[in-house]
Amino acid sequence: MKSSPSPQIARTDVYHVHFTKAAAGKATQLADNLKKPDATAPFPGHALVLRHQDGDSWDYAVIQHMGTSATVDAARPAPSPGVRDLSDWHNDTYVNGPSWAEFTKAMGIDESGDKSNGSAYVISVYRPIAGHRDQLEKMLSEPPGAGDTSAGNVLMQHLEGGPWTFLTIARYKSWQDFGTNESNAVASTNKNEGGWFQLRELVSFHNDTVCDRIAP
Repeated sequence: MKSSPSPQIARTDVYHVHFTKAAAGKATQLADNLKKPDATAPFPGHALVLRHQDGDSWDYAVIQHMGTSATVDAARPAPSPGVRDLSDWHNDTYVNGPSWAEFTKAMGIDESGDKSNGSAYVISVYRPIAGHRDQLEKMLSEPPGAGDTSAGNVLMQHLEGGPWTFLTIARYKSWQDFGTNESNAVASTNKNEGGWFQLRELVSFHNDTVCDRIAP
């Protein structure tokens, strides 16, 4: 499930990527909390919240726009016990990515986008084989090929945090489009061609998680 962002989109802005697993019985409460704009963020409301459907072990991903730089404040208040206990575990990574305008357009959440929850998303993370970082970035930056039904894609690069180098998010206008994309990808793989084989020449690790959107 390779996503393919446009090579013309520059990675000018910083984003905070938060993966979290709900504590037992707290999935709904955690989702409600994550959907609230973070008043301490540089741009409250500049966030995409996705919910795991199939893939990695986290339940929610929050991609928070930070502007062109980000700082960590040692005096930032800790979350209340009630909020803290909603999550079993989490991890955080700062990445660079496109401008907020480009991000929202690709993710279908800009003013002209479809604000319904009918879209499907795939978040993928990648760690290249040593010496193959440039080749992997080039592959992930290629425009969508024949049979790719995605409607929007972004590529982000690790700055600080998790043990991966690149993160991509692919958006499909519907779950039907996502299913068609997977069918097309399998057909290509069965011919011993396509991204499935390219990827396995360049990465030491990757995973893909299928999601729906819960905010905005």
